[in-house]
Amino acid sequence: MNTPMTRRRRGAILAGSLSIATALTLTGCSQPTPEADPTAAEDIELTFLNQSRGQEAALTQLAEQYTEETGVKVTIDSPGPADYLPKLQARAQSGDMPDIYSSFAATDMAPFYKAGWAMDLTDELESGWSEDFSPEVIEMSTFEDGNNLDVPAGIYSVHWETQTYGMMVNPALAEMTADDAPATMEDFIDANEGDGNFSIAASLTPQLMQGLASNWLTDEEIAATFNGEESWDSEGWHNAFQFLVDLKDAGVIANGTLPGGQDDNPSVETAFFTQTLGSIFDASPGVSVGFRTNPEFTDYFSIGILGAEDAPLEPRSPGIPGKGAVINPKGEHPEAALDFVKWLTEPEQQQVFAEVGLILPTNPELLASGDVPEQLVGFAAGVESLQVMSTTFTTDVKTAIVAEAQRLVLGETTVDDALAAIQAAQDRSS
Repeated sequence: MNTPMTRRRRGAILAGSLSIATALTLTGCSQPTPEADPTAAEDIELTFLNQSRGQEAALTQLAEQYTEETGVKVTIDSPGPADYLPKLQARAQSGDMPDIYSSFAATDMAPFYKAGWAMDLTDELESGWSEDFSPEVIEMSTFEDGNNLDVPAGIYSVHWETQTYGMMVNPALAEMTADDAPATMEDFIDANEGDGNFSIAASLTPQLMQGLASNWLTDEEIAATFNGEESWDSEGWHNAFQFLVDLKDAGVIANGTLPGGQDDNPSVETAFFTQTLGSIFDASPGVSVGFRTNPEFTDYFSIGILGAEDAPLEPRSPGIPGKGAVINPKGEHPEAALDFVKWLTEPEQQQVFAEVGLILPTNPELLASGDVPEQLVGFAAGVESLQVMSTTFTTDVKTAIVAEAQRLVLGETTVDDALAAIQAAQDRSS
């Protein structure tokens, strides 16, 4: 699906994971067209490999409901976020892929798409299914001709969650309330100075930088940087990275470092939801993770991407599709898997995800209702102004940002040197 850019809306086409891509190229790339399955419904068994802790309860509930209604047995396998990609890769290498699996960052999913493990859903969506989703989510899921991942043009995932980024705040520890929440980077530092109560996973620093830079850079300018057409050494990027230095100098960052490693963000979320951190940078799905981690703790709130004093633009959250599904066209029952996923994305089931899993839905009517839990209000406010563009960080650049952000917080480099290192990574990518 090739859609024209409107406002800041374009299809999201992300950089790939080389390690997974190398492994997956050992498999074939053909994608059979699903055919009608004559097997009786009660004899069909489907497996859904689920990445998300936050949606597991809702997904399990809906799978049981679907089995009762149709006779098709659906098993939800939830290895956890840290083990999800390694397990999916192992199953791809062995040729034993699940019937359905969670969509994840296209950075990681594109190799599976290129290897033929994902059904192209374009025709189904153009035949009316797209009405269950906001146009932005469809555009963010679209791989266009000539994309920088070399994925064949198409749409390989559908999503029942809209994802934004921002801050989550525990007023008991951060001494802030939703009514007096800071709106700017300067106010956030003033409110938290010396507390050592804020944390961000190193792996999320690229999203934080992208969001903060939007105070000075348009989506087109951000995209041009990602494409190597503009330099990382610009005022917008400099100001965004300077925020990390200012946080460090003000004693705001917990333990004076950024947690790293494969499970860095789950660890940060767990610390927040067990009430050992006052505030964290996270994505909106963190609310559903919190409900799963500590359902008794609900006295927290969210705020969107922080603004900046005297900045020329309003801050905008990076936009990527949230939780959803990919269908394996090589499975035993691809048509049955497609039917189940279509059912999952209907408004009634999206409402279950919203109520049980506390996620922002993608259905336009549900989004427009404004009926979201208090913890999601700040995240929900960013939906209308999402950054949705046709490119993002390359793998080399993303790795460089994570490394340089850590070094900035540890006082091992300067913003100028950090941006020079990121630009070098950009040049290598080109």
